[in-house]
Amino acid sequence: MVTSGGLVAVHAHPDDESLATGALLATWAAAGRPVTVVTCTRGERGEVIGARLAHLEGDGPALAEHRDHELGKALAALGVRDRGYLDTIPGGTDQRFEDSGMAWVGTGRAGLPDDVPEGAFVGIGLEEAAERLARVIRSRRPDVVVTYEPGGGYGHPDHVRTHEVTQWAVDFAGSRPDEASPAFAVPVVLWSVQGRLALQRGLRAVGDDAVLAALGSLRDDLELPDPAAELPSVAVPDDEIELEVDVPPVRDRVLDALRAHVTQVQAIRAVDDDRGLVACYALSNRILAPILPTESYRRGTGGSGADVVWPAGVRPVT
Repeated sequence: MVTSGGLVAVHAHPDDESLATGALLATWAAAGRPVTVVTCTRGERGEVIGARLAHLEGDGPALAEHRDHELGKALAALGVRDRGYLDTIPGGTDQRFEDSGMAWVGTGRAGLPDDVPEGAFVGIGLEEAAERLARVIRSRRPDVVVTYEPGGGYGHPDHVRTHEVTQWAVDFAGSRPDEASPAFAVPVVLWSVQGRLALQRGLRAVGDDAVLAALGSLRDDLELPDPAAELPSVAVPDDEIELEVDVPPVRDRVLDALRAHVTQVQAIRAVDDDRGLVACYALSNRILAPILPTESYRRGTGGSGADVVWPAGVRPVT
């Protein structure tokens, strides 16, 4: 089996690639290996941070266009040149895959909103969406395909659907070849996760003096998280972590990528001399969140990855 040594990352909205897998993408690209990012929607229903761009919120087409530009800048910061939206991959109908929206259904848990829009990604046929993605996988022939864990990180319906589409696509890539691309068995599938203890340590650390000093007066507009609150599905027992990526060597690239997503991410600051985190940020909810010293992954359904040569800074946990 010949592979490209590359990586295909599959995400639900612009900004997810940087928030969930930024260090992996930057490390892979810095090693001179191919990286492809497939984004399933354009984030039409996202909230917008700041008064300057507030007019975009609720205007789906305008926000989608703006977030597309943000995504382009973020991927350039990470060193990623190959990207596309799932609905632009040939196959199936010409329907646009739109952000499904979400509603909070518990602490750190999201679910479907009451008003799911027509064309929402969650309503797209799973087989159609998976076959489009399978075409990308067969053509790129990557060593690694990465996406969310089954709960979508925190339950966002588009994240959960993205996980499902990716898993089906990995299966289709190996079992449904077409004339343009022969069958391909993905060597390893990764799911983005965080160790529970490491996450709780990071949540406590956002209240440390080093973080508050880095934020300056901006701290007054933000809230601290509750480390004792119920953790989202992205948090798994630390002994279930199977692969780690060192964040410090690519921290500047990841932070530049997050800064590109100006409608979605704020309060982005590097933090030194703190063992619990290397940076912090906040989303539109104004709650501070840590960027941990390592980005963590579990192996998903796929090959063993025994023959994958990992770039420096990416290490399997034995």
